[in-house]
Amino acid sequence: MTFGEKVKETRLALNMSQAELAQLTGISERSLYTYEQLGTMPRTSNIKKIASALKVSVTYLMDKDETDPEKHIEQDEFVKAARDEFGSKGAKEAQEVIHRAGALFAGGELDEEAKEVFFQSLMEVYLDSKQAARDKFTPKKYRKSRKRNSES
Repeated sequence: MTFGEKVKETRLALNMSQAELAQLTGISERSLYTYEQLGTMPRTSNIKKIASALKVSVTYLMDKDETDPEKHIEQDEFVKAARDEFGSKGAKEAQEVIHRAGALFAGGELDEEAKEVFFQSLMEVYLDSKQAARDKFTPKKYRKSRKRNSES
């Protein structure tokens, strides 16, 4: 299934109109129409907005063979949290952490549940470490308050 077909199918499954998706994402209805009907590929930022609004992973939308809408959704959320909290540099570092950790499992025998637990722990450690570094090295007047809920 193509990107556009997945967007349309998921949107309709949620009983959502193109107008509602446009409002949620800030993407014009015309652009959404071209993605769904004409096969036009949006820029990366719009793909992320659509995935977030439809509550599916970017991997699901981008991989024509992927059938699990939630495949890697936790990783998308991790990168978004890193971007929200630490900017584009934090998001880039989070992507690198995911990439390097994924290499640990190449050809391995770990089941999906064990990998999920590992990635979840890794994400928590990364965000906590970044916050600890911010608290230690950033003068108080420049610190942002942390939005993340520590109860997980």
